[in-house]
Amino acid sequence: MKLNPAQLGKHLQGNLAAVYVVSGDEPLLCQEACDAIRAATREQAFSERQVFNADAGFDWGNLLQAGASMSLFADKRLLELRLPSGKPGDKGAAALLEYLSRPPEDTVLLISLPKLDGSAQKTKWAKALIDNPHCQFIQIWPVDAHQLPQWIRQRLAQAGLSASQEAVEMIAVRVEGNLLAAAQEIEKLKLLAEGGQIEVSTVHAAVADSARFDVFGLIDAALNGEAAHALRILEGLRGEGVEPPVILWALAREIRLLATIAQQYGQGMPLDKAFSSARPPVWDKRRPLVSKALQRLSAARWASLLQDAQRIDAQIKGQAAGDPWSGLRMLTLSLCGQRLGLPGDLGL
Repeated sequence: MKLNPAQLGKHLQGNLAAVYVVSGDEPLLCQEACDAIRAATREQAFSERQVFNADAGFDWGNLLQAGASMSLFADKRLLELRLPSGKPGDKGAAALLEYLSRPPEDTVLLISLPKLDGSAQKTKWAKALIDNPHCQFIQIWPVDAHQLPQWIRQRLAQAGLSASQEAVEMIAVRVEGNLLAAAQEIEKLKLLAEGGQIEVSTVHAAVADSARFDVFGLIDAALNGEAAHALRILEGLRGEGVEPPVILWALAREIRLLATIAQQYGQGMPLDKAFSSARPPVWDKRRPLVSKALQRLSAARWASLLQDAQRIDAQIKGQAAGDPWSGLRMLTLSLCGQRLGLPGDLGL
């Protein structure tokens, strides 16, 4: 039976099911769901635990044997089956079906696996996991870009913190949809918050030593057309030992966003709608900066810059001639609206 993740906590306060399945591609949320199930088994005196990793050479008979055998040390047991591929194969499918047909008493089986696509959910073994009355199937969905600020705000509230909208948006931009990184940032902010309130200055203080955040400073300077300032930041990042792939990732991400918006706008989509439908969406605070950059170059030029980024990527990997740092300088200048130029031309 399917169980909504939001209902898991309440469900675990009652009688536990024989089988739980946690399926999804969001590591933090999947981990927390599994942790909640483990905690519930401990509270209900499931004192023995066995873990099975179903890799390519896994003997599925071990799972069936564990389910059939009596516990030597405890009355109640937790069995964990980790299926990282999400594909049990014929032997694994048969073993799961057999286990589900006669789930042992005083035993909880926790199965963790990636998101099952449409075709996988139609297989006999997956249908059994989803429809079996002894089984609770928890599908973990990722938090999309539109939902991320609200998720961050809720997470802050759980930590006893509140934050301004601008601070929440800054955290969202920084973590780039990585919920694990967001959770870690919130733990860090707990140490810095005064009176439980998070402001932009608090976020700045928490990430002051983060090279990745400095890269976002480079992006903002480039979007604003501040070529000299952007190049100074770029050289500063290089001096701090930041690797070219990190900088290229940030530049390419922004250029890809601008290329998409420019194309949509050129096809008649209102700019506000293009901002909202972008992935990630362009937050209100950044729209003037992005709009300023869009006015400088055509959609075709933005697409051309993506090709330049691909060439730099090949240089980093040693698959193309040229110095990646020179390429990054030229790409930064292009993002600033400078077609050609060198640091010396800017009075640096």
